[in-house]
Amino acid sequence: MEQKLYTLNFWLLCSSSLLFSASFNMLIPELPSYLSSIGGAEYKGLIIALFTLTAGISRPFSGKLTDTIGRVPVMAVGSSVCFICGFLYPILSSVSGFLFLRLLHGFSTGFKPTATAAYVADIAPSSRWGEALGIHGLFFSTGMAIGPAIGSAITASYSIDTLFYCSSLLAFLSIGILLNLKETLAKKQRFSSQSIKITKNDIIDLRVFPAAFVTLLSYFAYGTILTLIPDWSEYIGLKNKGLFFMVFTVSSLLIRFVAGKTSDRYGRTTIITIGLIVLIISLSIIGSFQSVPGLLIGSFIYGIATGLLSPATNAWTVDLSDPAHRGKAMATMYIALEVGIGIGALCSGWFYQDRLTMIPRLIFLAAGIAGLALLYLVKRRYNQRQEAH
Repeated sequence: MEQKLYTLNFWLLCSSSLLFSASFNMLIPELPSYLSSIGGAEYKGLIIALFTLTAGISRPFSGKLTDTIGRVPVMAVGSSVCFICGFLYPILSSVSGFLFLRLLHGFSTGFKPTATAAYVADIAPSSRWGEALGIHGLFFSTGMAIGPAIGSAITASYSIDTLFYCSSLLAFLSIGILLNLKETLAKKQRFSSQSIKITKNDIIDLRVFPAAFVTLLSYFAYGTILTLIPDWSEYIGLKNKGLFFMVFTVSSLLIRFVAGKTSDRYGRTTIITIGLIVLIISLSIIGSFQSVPGLLIGSFIYGIATGLLSPATNAWTVDLSDPAHRGKAMATMYIALEVGIGIGALCSGWFYQDRLTMIPRLIFLAAGIAGLALLYLVKRRYNQRQEAH
């Protein structure tokens, strides 16, 4: 009898991910101007880079813990970090305090998505991994869509401190849902000092390198967008800086209804290739048209690209992984994702320095990096065909 996909556990997991995603994404559009207001304009590139640095560093630990103490405890740690940080932002209001919190906040995405992806793979039939990860991605992306728009509205109507407290509230609700989930790891171990002792073999799963490498190159663009688009939106006259993020996430949501299932049917690399082409087109539009319509059209197409790429690369990682080390495999893919985002954010922030004329050039650079991912994938598929013959 085939394992069911749409169970109560699956929907609870999706709901928790929606709240978690909204919790940290609702801050993103307001953080660049907030950092400028406390005297840290030159550090805007660090807003995302520091967050992704600790997310990446924590992945080997979250991967090992996911495979030892269980999926649910690791997910709960991730949401708890968001809960704590929301309360600390108004207290640590200096530039150094803010940057420290961005480092701390990064542990949230270092833990929860790793365990979540492993949990989805545990409860979904292998023939429907793409579909399961795609539907889960719908909920996570909904949080990405409503979070920035709501965050900007809260800040405009109340204050930035109110925004931070609302972020904590959503994380708290995410934790409450997780406590009702049934653990899926069959052979759980008690937490001990050995649970967090990492060897070189615990850091990277070479089995999933192809998926991780494509992920790294394709997410360079996301780091660039997170860093530059809030200021670019304001410059071209888009009053709600969260609107760009809402538009691309809505289009990502729409395509995810079919993207994951399509990758189950036609193959991961076919869908990823199409996604990379669409990604390059979207970035070219964003960089070329300095107007609100051009920005929003580019945003919509960018969302289609991410909606195609995310479930397909996640499912490809699961395909390539050893079931006994699924946490490590997902951690490897997410390390690549965080490195891509972090390098994209750091590079764009470093070259930007509040010079608006640099933004289109940096968007085109991101398109070029995505082009390298496309070339790698095309060459890999060509080599596989040659070997098959």
